Amino acid sequence: MANPNVGQRVAANWELVVKTKPEDQIHDDYWLLNQLSQGDGFVGKSGGDFITCPIEYGLNTTVSSYSDTDLISTTRVDVFDRYEAQWKEYAVTVVVSDLEIDRNSGEGQVFSLLPAKLQNAKESLRATFNADLFGAGTANSSKVFTGLQALVSSTPSSGTVQGVDRGSYSFSRNQQTAGTQTASAFDNLRASIRSVYNLSSNGISSDHPTFGVTTRTVHEGFEGLLIANERFDKKGTGQASFDKLQFRGMSISWDNDCPSGNFYLLNPKFLKLVYKTGAWMKAQPPIRPANQTLDVIVIRTMANLFTTNPRRLGVVTSIT
Repeated sequence: MANPNVGQRVAANWELVVKTKPEDQIHDDYWLLNQLSQGDGFVGKSGGDFITCPIEYGLNTTVSSYSDTDLISTTRVDVFDRYEAQWKEYAVTVVVSDLEIDRNSGEGQVFSLLPAKLQNAKESLRATFNADLFGAGTANSSKVFTGLQALVSSTPSSGTVQGVDRGSYSFSRNQQTAGTQTASAFDNLRASIRSVYNLSSNGISSDHPTFGVTTRTVHEGFEGLLIANERFDKKGTGQASFDKLQFRGMSISWDNDCPSGNFYLLNPKFLKLVYKTGAWMKAQPPIRPANQTLDVIVIRTMANLFTTNPRRLGVVTSIT
């Protein structure tokens, strides 16, 4: 005979709840966002029509040797300008009804629903931010962040970025080289990283890339190039690989959102996640419609990715 509803076993026994909060099944470690949303790379500004940075882009070409009464140049030479970028806005909504809140009260509550919904919304924002930070800035009618594929481009001598034509002004170009294999997988990777690292550095003593981010495949390929260094920590225990990877002090990690075949060499001194003060994942006051018993909470962000010096950033592309 069929059960009229859920059956005797379900009706007679309490459910065992193993944990008192939802176990995350979807979110990743958003490594690039984590690096840029802390320290020198995370910059709050009080407002403004654009995000801007004054730049010095040329030499004074009137410099010349002369003798005695020779004429010297009095030509006025322009050497300053600015980079500029638009603000980008993001929003996520959380809807919670009175019925949901009432059901989530008292002895029947497994976890508090509203805080969990708000946390999910913020993590959903973080997931979108991280993906867009790697993008070209053209998705959703260019309403998204100007991401690494634009600022640290695989074709750095073309396109207009932050108001400057890279085809005409070489100072605004990032560093780039290809890491395509010659004979075996990743056989050119290490040399390519070395080249872009040096090109992105300000000489040998200062302003080097501080972190590199790539795909899991390339990360594993780079690790495979390193000399094996197995060691025993204690009797019966061996360490068969490296805990963390570095290149000349530059930390290296992988991110699921990184474009295939790319390895970015970055420095937060010159790559900034700029946000409007008071508008970084900021929850707005709840809104209650006149004809529904529910609240709508909007979480808003106003920000963009910005580079103050593209030539100090680099990318190895087409890695195989």
